[in-house]
Amino acid sequence: MSGNKDGKATKIKETHGTYFIEERYEIIGGVRYDFLFSPKYVHQNVLGRLHLAFHSSCAQDGVILLAPMDVHFDEENILQPDILYIRKGNKEIIRDGYVFGVPDLVVEILSDSTARNDKTIKKATYERFGVREYWLADPVYRLVDQFALIEGEYRLLATWTEEDRLVSSAVPCLAIELSAVFEKEV
Repeated sequence: MSGNKDGKATKIKETHGTYFIEERYEIIGGVRYDFLFSPKYVHQNVLGRLHLAFHSSCAQDGVILLAPMDVHFDEENILQPDILYIRKGNKEIIRDGYVFGVPDLVVEILSDSTARNDKTIKKATYERFGVREYWLADPVYRLVDQFALIEGEYRLLATWTEEDRLVSSAVPCLAIELSAVFEKEV
């Protein structure tokens, strides 16, 4: 608030976009992809519930990180998965406060603005760099596609529903009841 000539406080109306917000983007194959919108409630709700599930299953066996966290595969591929898991034996990829290397498991939560890239170029990039397991979580249809790296290629192991228990093939401690991840909305 600031004062006017009468000494009374005046209000300044702020609008969306007025404040400085650090840009969020990824670099895939040397091309910059901007995050144009903040995630919706359903995305963030699933993200939080997945984080809790990862933490209760595997916190003692590795590191669980949430976006935004840059994963530097190389100079032309810096991605921000929604969740990444790094087992203790692979912790050396965390250097100087950042991730430089290949996590053991990554999760992308689909949204209107990112689903196409998550299913195509990001999946291909994770596959090429050797991420052992990749999950695509769909908060609308309440599904998780579980991909495992087999002979250098992702193979769909299963599509899990909210009625299933998802067990990781790459992270032995990780088993998640998807009913807790996809709880009924408020």
